Amino acid sequence: MERIKMNEELSFSRIIHGLWRLSDWEQTKEETLSLIQFNLEQGITTFDHADIYGSYTCEEKFGEALSLKPSIREEMEIVTKCGIVLPSKNRPDHRTHHYNTSKQHILSSVEQSLKNLGTDYIDALLIHRPDPFMDGEEVAEAFTQLKDQGKVRHFGVSNFKDHQWNMLQSYLPFPLVTNQIELSAYHLENFEDGTLNLCQEKRIAPMAWSPLAGGNIFTGGDEKAVRLRDTLTKVQGETGAEGIDSILYAWLLNHPARIMPIVGSGKKERIQRAIDSLKLQLDHDQWFEILQSSMGHDVP
Repeated sequence: MERIKMNEELSFSRIIHGLWRLSDWEQTKEETLSLIQFNLEQGITTFDHADIYGSYTCEEKFGEALSLKPSIREEMEIVTKCGIVLPSKNRPDHRTHHYNTSKQHILSSVEQSLKNLGTDYIDALLIHRPDPFMDGEEVAEAFTQLKDQGKVRHFGVSNFKDHQWNMLQSYLPFPLVTNQIELSAYHLENFEDGTLNLCQEKRIAPMAWSPLAGGNIFTGGDEKAVRLRDTLTKVQGETGAEGIDSILYAWLLNHPARIMPIVGSGKKERIQRAIDSLKLQLDHDQWFEILQSSMGHDVP
């Protein structure tokens, strides 16, 4: 599989496996290990987590699976995120939903993630959401300490706009490696507001969450979903793709920004469809036809 060079030391697989719903899949740890190994065999080596996923349970489930075959840890890149605080039965001391990017919270979150995942380092740690109370100096202190200790090797952000990225980067002695943002043919905000342009300006490859728009394109009855579904079905017929999900992935993969879609499925056949979409080439007419069906009008 194609790999994306994030910096001189780090590369990600072009397709990333997302573990947001791992707890919903109701797998045994043996089944989860089998899924991890399937990904590795297909060239998907990058796995995306966050401390809050599954109400603070998904990292631990992944770690339990890894414990069955610890040697495969060196074959993968683990990405995880911190900074969101959620009330949960698994975190009874959390009173409200808020953001916390203080130095202490980042350090303690990483310690918990390392324990949950059963590893002694994280390949990339991301701040999960822009925090209006963020102190760039504190975040930089936490990141630098974690890097010096070898607990986190690289750092990035998620859902940041250009001004938020630039503010945090200004405090750091090393470059951020990625911005994980919502990108799909249905959700165009980050195409339109300059966020994707910033990634290209900084030569940063973005990770794309919800590349299938949360499934809305498949079942949604709103005008936008219907328009897109019709166009995607047309392009599917033109390309011979197996489904419109393949076209949705290909639409992102064909963009010059080196977008890395996150596939959040526990089904091997769904993951394989995303992998197969790497072979699909959309021409300019097809790419813009999908864009314009999402916008609901022609380009200016």
